[in-house]
Amino acid sequence: MSITVANQYARALLDVVSKEGSGISPADTLVQLQTFCETLDVSAELKEVLMTPAVGAQAKRRALGRVAALMGLSPVVVNFLSLVKDRRRVALLPDICLAFRDQMDARLGIVRARVASARPLSGAQQKDLIERLQRATGKTVDVDCSVDPALVGGATVAIGSTVYDGSVRGQLEGLRRRMTSEG
Repeated sequence: MSITVANQYARALLDVVSKEGSGISPADTLVQLQTFCETLDVSAELKEVLMTPAVGAQAKRRALGRVAALMGLSPVVVNFLSLVKDRRRVALLPDICLAFRDQMDARLGIVRARVASARPLSGAQQKDLIERLQRATGKTVDVDCSVDPALVGGATVAIGSTVYDGSVRGQLEGLRRRMTSEG
């Protein structure tokens, strides 16, 4: 149920910021939403003010206005956050952020790839990997790279639920499975 509601809020916001003249791009909206969610996550006081029914609507509005001004949030994002607050959906903001990113990516033809390599990839290696992934998927690829020394060598790439394992660890594990099943 909450995912369905989060998707509805995300779709509505994406529709608004995708229109010409909205004053903010979908990508900037995502950054501002994520920043606000991170702030909400680390500030117990802000979370309490926005989520506690005992705090009045005026106090919530003032607190949100102050935080929004300090963060430099766009008026569209502030209006959206006010709506979420008024509808008592603040607890759904992390889900709304994820849904917004997923829907934005789908509209723009972007897929996100998580890459883990045994050693940091150079700029040229990242560029080559992105080009190969774009050819394979037919979409724009946004890569998030991390280092996992346990891979021994090579890399793994995860796009959605599909995992490409080009690591030495993966090859050794495959060899171990074949040897134990045969003998």
